[in-house]
Amino acid sequence: MSFPNNFLWGGATAANQVEGGFNEGNKGRSIADMLSNGTHSSPRTISKEDEADLYYPNRIASDFYHHYKEDIALMAEMGFKAYRMSIAWTRIYPTGEEDTPNEAGLKFYQDVFHELKKYKIEPIVTLSHYEMPLNLTNKYNGWASREVIDLFVKYAKTVFEYYKEDVRYWLTFNEINCGCLPLGNYMSLGIRNEGTRNFLDQVDDITLRYQGLHHQFVASARAVIEGHRINPEFRIGNMIAMMPVYPLTPNPKDMLLYQKNWRDMQYYCCDVQVRGEYPYYADKFWRDHDITLNITSEDREILKQGTVDFVSLSYYQTNCVTVDEHAAKSSGNLLGGAKNPYLESSEWGWQIDPDGLRFTLNELYSRYQLPLLVVENGLGAVDQLEEGNVIHDPYRIDYLRRHIIAMEETIEDGVDLFGYTWWGWIDLVSASTGEMAKRYGFVYVDSDDFGHGSFQRYKKDSFYWYKKVIETNGRDLD
Repeated sequence: MSFPNNFLWGGATAANQVEGGFNEGNKGRSIADMLSNGTHSSPRTISKEDEADLYYPNRIASDFYHHYKEDIALMAEMGFKAYRMSIAWTRIYPTGEEDTPNEAGLKFYQDVFHELKKYKIEPIVTLSHYEMPLNLTNKYNGWASREVIDLFVKYAKTVFEYYKEDVRYWLTFNEINCGCLPLGNYMSLGIRNEGTRNFLDQVDDITLRYQGLHHQFVASARAVIEGHRINPEFRIGNMIAMMPVYPLTPNPKDMLLYQKNWRDMQYYCCDVQVRGEYPYYADKFWRDHDITLNITSEDREILKQGTVDFVSLSYYQTNCVTVDEHAAKSSGNLLGGAKNPYLESSEWGWQIDPDGLRFTLNELYSRYQLPLLVVENGLGAVDQLEEGNVIHDPYRIDYLRRHIIAMEETIEDGVDLFGYTWWGWIDLVSASTGEMAKRYGFVYVDSDDFGHGSFQRYKKDSFYWYKKVIETNGRDLD
């Protein structure tokens, strides 16, 4: 087998989807705290203030805040080498504008890091994962304002300094290219335009959105610069939501559409963060969409200086693109597309494509020649807690096995892939729908879509299977 001996096997979560304790330890409100739960037929809503008839699942989530010792012990039992997690900005600076950080928040994460260190689990920490202080949305309309850059850098410097002995791997913004989608206005950029209510159908100002994305690029680059100054041993990466597409047919128009999609969705953000400048095709994209951005000469210099050390990514499925408006459609993580007749789909309509992971990793490595880290990959499904508190999930094991084989083949191809953290190693709140019923974890959390339950943890069959994979460094996949 091709996995190196120091390969970082593990799991991943985000603070707003797993942590809970939203009103404890002096934590402030985040934008995620104002998202209701939803379903496929009833999308999440975005509230400006608390509404009694709505339930806000991110506020309780999986209650990691009170279970972190138990949960980390479960990670250790599985043999995790790494845990990809995030820090809630609002635990450190509740409104984002305080002059001094919140000591209770700093201590909570220090306790988490020390618990991880006890079991020799490497933390991989995301600075901003789909949550920012609600105050910054209310006051500045989130990343639409340049003023938020300094506030983010203050936060980044604080945690870099405080945890410089505890954390080596950092990511700046989760799935930063979500800002290329209207959905990313609120979730990724904290932009809530007037009239926005429906999470999946937000009021969009494309120039404002791409200006906000530019502000994130500058903030990310400044964070990289500060992080390397504070501790030259830090390895700081970006994080891209890979939503790969294939051309549905060999029609040259489909080929051109496929090429454009990769540039606009997969590479636009990564080119800036890896190469330190906007790619050549950005000018045409801006012209085509009548976008005029305020990019200063100082911004351009910061982007050049603050390039990342490695590329991390999420990967769930692929879609197809075509100029044929009548082609069958499929759904997906953040973005759907034309249905691929060669692939099966999950319960949520996401097409399962392990070979697409190999294709994607090869494409990224060929383009950037930087080490790669898969920090999200997983399968959401409805799991049944059966008598004796057992959960049989062969579908998850099959999905995982096939993607591990794809990664092995990728490493044999010559790609420098140094880790893999399964998304939702424990059941958590879905970002897109706010459901708990859409379960990803190796560990079942006894909670429903409305926070009812004991929050006890139960091991699924996949828990023991993944433990065996880690023990054998990917050799035993039976």
